[in-house]
Amino acid sequence: MVLVHGAFADASSWTPVTERLQHSGHPVIAVANPLRGLTHDAAQVAARLAAVPGPVVLVGHSYGGAVITQAAATAPNVKALVYVAAFIPDNGEILGELAARFPGSQLDAALSPVPVPGPDGTTAVDLYIRPDRYHEVFAQDVPRSTTRVLASGQRPLSASAFTDRVSAAAWHTVPSWTLVTTRDRGIVPELQHFQAARARSRTVEVPTSHLPMHARPDAVTALIRSAARTVTP
Repeated sequence: MVLVHGAFADASSWTPVTERLQHSGHPVIAVANPLRGLTHDAAQVAARLAAVPGPVVLVGHSYGGAVITQAAATAPNVKALVYVAAFIPDNGEILGELAARFPGSQLDAALSPVPVPGPDGTTAVDLYIRPDRYHEVFAQDVPRSTTRVLASGQRPLSASAFTDRVSAAAWHTVPSWTLVTTRDRGIVPELQHFQAARARSRTVEVPTSHLPMHARPDAVTALIRSAARTVTP
């Protein structure tokens, strides 16, 4: 299993799920997603996938869903895609436009933009979730003692991620599974359902927030293992 985290997080966001998968005997790689824009991030994940021998169940949370959608298109060893409260864009779509297709997300109003030096010397923008909004917007059913730590250590997402255009969508040829979080205040459930139906994804609903890996790790683990059972080594 290769797990790809989303924005405002790092690979440790998968820890509760990683522990459960390893306990069941599954080899797990929690990839460091650079969060520098879709084109860059997908290329980095694709390079990591190329170094993995054998078949892969590729899992993406939130923005990580967009990353695995593009990365898997050039990774023939990916045999299943699992989306967890995730973006599932189609070829040619822009993530910002997809995110705005259904109303109700509280994420935009909670973001704090920070100007930073860009790779070409110009000024770029990094996005953080305001610490005072992290719990309510991102993980309202996770203990505040946990979300305080997660908020303080969040990694920023480059704003360019919302303007990059998707170059390929692997779900057209790779079977997928989707966990829809019905109390999500970041990626609204209506958008999650729309994307899952479009991708003909095997879908389960869980009444939880945008961070089910901490709020409902057993449900996330069960869905990943369900996908793994269809993969023939």
